[in-house]
Amino acid sequence: MPGSGGEWREAPESLIVNARLNQRGGCRKLKAMTGPPAAGVRTAWADVPSPVRSAIEEACGSAVVEARTQPGGFSPGVAARVRCANQARYFVKAASGEINRDTQRLHRQEAAVLSALDPVIAARRLPIPRLRATVDRDPWIALVLEDVDGRHPAQPWSSGDIGRVVAALDRLAETLTPAPIRVPAVGDLYASAFTGWRALARSSRPDGLDRWSLARLGELAALEATWAAHTAGDTLLHTDVRADNLLLTSDGVVLVDWPSACRGAAFAELVFFAPSVAMQGGPEPADLLALSAAGRGVDAQALAATVCAVAGYLTYRSLQPAPAGLPTVRAFQAGLGQIARRWLAGLI
Repeated sequence: MPGSGGEWREAPESLIVNARLNQRGGCRKLKAMTGPPAAGVRTAWADVPSPVRSAIEEACGSAVVEARTQPGGFSPGVAARVRCANQARYFVKAASGEINRDTQRLHRQEAAVLSALDPVIAARRLPIPRLRATVDRDPWIALVLEDVDGRHPAQPWSSGDIGRVVAALDRLAETLTPAPIRVPAVGDLYASAFTGWRALARSSRPDGLDRWSLARLGELAALEATWAAHTAGDTLLHTDVRADNLLLTSDGVVLVDWPSACRGAAFAELVFFAPSVAMQGGPEPADLLALSAAGRGVDAQALAATVCAVAGYLTYRSLQPAPAGLPTVRAFQAGLGQIARRWLAGLI
């Protein structure tokens, strides 16, 4: 999930929270919070070094005559819809390792996933943008992707958009089981990230931790340690589904930004997704899962362990300094963590 710019392993997420988030409200009943769409620190197309722009234009097959920076997501770098002199359109995402090396790594990882998945996208007409080219000019890396004419879900979430997205995720899970490409298991991909409660339990002074979590830290650490076994499965997962990684088109829902692809139980996708929906004015996590075939069928212990791991990740990360180039991500994680802890309190 884990998050944008990739911060589930140091980064995703997708809101700038414009309200004070009370982290001491661990398990109290709260209203669903609403915030604006994610807005990262973007680099304009014109600010990309000229040799890198030229290499991207060569990959596009024509000079770029228009570039519109797109909102959403935390990844520092370029995220632009471009129009070329020959009228071809692409989506270009590019990042410099001098700003955030983790984003550079994630772009390379996404390129590998989309390259492997491309024959499947074409054959099964999957709602995933196809990778057209990769430009690697260290410290810059750029992905040239198929342009998608769509919109992000409205904020706050509407019931219509929620219904479309959940139905699309169920269809995609069915199509991508078994996983058609080689990717790590979700338990392996997030093995070092989903250790938040255990890290806090080892700390002699877990400063900033809310009272509910502090009183249950040993229990939470023990439950967190079981999450990987509960999420084993063979569905290809995105693991960073959020409003800013979804595009609603005239005939469907397209899921973008695939660096964190892995395989696991289908319900895990919904668990990773649910806190951001509640934070952006949509239904509470339990209500969201009830809309999904994968969510309705999940075992209670598996759900509790997975929510525990997500809550621990978000809680721990929110107490750390912000990573380079991602100044707003900790406030986002603090808000998500509060929602995840409230959800967890109702499960254990």
